[in-house]
Amino acid sequence: MTERETTRLVAWSNELRQVHLRIRDALEVTRQAVRDGTGQQATRDLLLYCHGFCAALDGHHRGEDRALFPAIEAAHPDLAPVLRALEQDHSMISHLLQGLRQAVERSATPDELDRHLEGVAAIMENHFRYEEKQLLTVLENLELDAAVKEVFGPL
Repeated sequence: MTERETTRLVAWSNELRQVHLRIRDALEVTRQAVRDGTGQQATRDLLLYCHGFCAALDGHHRGEDRALFPAIEAAHPDLAPVLRALEQDHSMISHLLQGLRQAVERSATPDELDRHLEGVAAIMENHFRYEEKQLLTVLENLELDAAVKEVFGPL
């Protein structure tokens, strides 16, 4: 195995960590926009931040469901229950994101938006920690011939 191949194998675990950090940062920017927001410009900014955050998180999970989890399951069938639990989290987070989108579109109050974001943040953080605990070691040795964007979304 060449050094480049070894680096690419280890990179899947690094990529997952980096994507999670970027999504956490996007959530914080969105929450700050809610805290700071007043007036029409703030509403437009919030729409942009929420749309970007929701699209990033949703795209990340779709990529995992479509490309990453099947590759992990093929190499490690014993992880099927873990992968089903993570997919269930993805479904729950998607439902919470839809509620956030609807609240933003109807110009909900900052308090209501913050409650939506707090709920997403709590589930998302728990999900990320569990995912990293269960999969980082597996990802260090996973052979997957795919583009990073296919596996982890457009971040």
